Amino acid sequence: MEVDTQSSDVVSEERNRNLKLGRILCSTSPGEDIVISGLSGSYPMSNDVYEFQDKLFRKVNMITPNRRWAFKHPELPSAIGTMPQINKYDAGFFGIHERQGHSFDCSGRMLQEKAIEALMDAGINPTDLEGSRTGVFAGLCFGENEKFWLCNPKETDNYVFTGYERSMVPHRVSQFLKLRGPSITVDTACSSSLYAFENAFRALKSGEIDTAIVGGVNVCTHPFLSLQFARLGVLSKDCSCKSFDQAGNGYVRSECASVVVLQRAKDANRVYANVVYCKTNCDGYKEQGITYPSGQAQAELLKEFYEDCNVNTADLSYLEAHGTGTPVGDPEECNAVDEILTKNRNKPLLIGSVKSNVGHAEPGSGVCSITKCIIGMETGLIPPNLHYFKPRPDIKALSEGRLTVVTSKTPFDEKFGLFGINNFGFGGGNCHILLSTHKKKKINNGLPVDNLPRLVCVSGRTSEAILTLLDELRDYGLDAEHVALFHKL
Repeated sequence: MEVDTQSSDVVSEERNRNLKLGRILCSTSPGEDIVISGLSGSYPMSNDVYEFQDKLFRKVNMITPNRRWAFKHPELPSAIGTMPQINKYDAGFFGIHERQGHSFDCSGRMLQEKAIEALMDAGINPTDLEGSRTGVFAGLCFGENEKFWLCNPKETDNYVFTGYERSMVPHRVSQFLKLRGPSITVDTACSSSLYAFENAFRALKSGEIDTAIVGGVNVCTHPFLSLQFARLGVLSKDCSCKSFDQAGNGYVRSECASVVVLQRAKDANRVYANVVYCKTNCDGYKEQGITYPSGQAQAELLKEFYEDCNVNTADLSYLEAHGTGTPVGDPEECNAVDEILTKNRNKPLLIGSVKSNVGHAEPGSGVCSITKCIIGMETGLIPPNLHYFKPRPDIKALSEGRLTVVTSKTPFDEKFGLFGINNFGFGGGNCHILLSTHKKKKINNGLPVDNLPRLVCVSGRTSEAILTLLDELRDYGLDAEHVALFHKL
């Protein structure tokens, strides 16, 4: 059999070029590291990150009976993961007319609010970004309100088109904050928000922008899409996302609206995690069909990823897997992980999937996974998986002890503090990112080195908003760095 040496040389040359680029993206001078400096979000049964953290650690199943629509159908699952208060929107804060706000898609409204919250969490006064090279990257795909507006012309007015058009979701944030950086909607189905994250990472590395607002949103408001997913065979009939378990029979659809702020370390007022590297690829052609996941492509992505960033896979502390709980997806992913990430380890690789707790937020699932990892880094404990009792027989790494699913609050190896995150789209768009814990320790455990009282001034549009901020200060305890963050606002 003849070997096409010319074709092989071309592939090798291309790989060397990509490897060189990866090394450049991972190398940084002091202060130039990309960090996550702000975080906000709404999740099933959770108005914010604090509620989400509490429910994760208490092992609350955040999937609830569906109250989004009255439509009944024998093929439709009876439960989904729903965010609270998706009908609430502070239009006045954004200078939006009531009629216009009414016609906005829920995704756009929630991303606007979460973007402001994330900036403030980063210690950034939103008005300070006016005219800056700040980019907005939004991962979303389905606009489930579109059918209502298209099929009910009597309900529409001149504001509707600009309200539900998906490219307007990041543009609304850029317009309100008067930003001059790129404003992009990214749609790769279930990997949309992590693809958006990767876009932002590269834009920061290239010097195109100085700050990035990255969000992922999914809102389930119409039964049609859920019915289509059910007929595709990916939804769990018993409404339970059993990631990695032998009984896994699909996922539960879920909602999420979460935003992170990325900056260079030298510009950040706070740091949740360092972003080591991000990389994407695509399955390409598959005989089984476009929605069938490719373990081979996933393995190639992981292999090239860790070669690019020159990180020893044995140093990985935890992997937040895509882990949808589908009979095909979990084995393909875990076997790819086993092939690339479990070599030369002297102990099992800890894995988990937040989808077992909240369901699959589809385009928002990537930032949902990032939130879980940040919670783990901040507390020193990895939140537990739900619904895992018996490993799938087609995932040998589980039964043979190379992979271990986290089923209780578990400390991780802080020597390297490396968290990998997988996110795969059902059309073949794959993404992997690597985060590392922030090594800085609080001086004097955050207590002031003097005995001087700290004055904190807060403002809000309502007395309730002011009391919420003051309650947060009180509950956090005396911490000089936390007070300093308030002063930045």
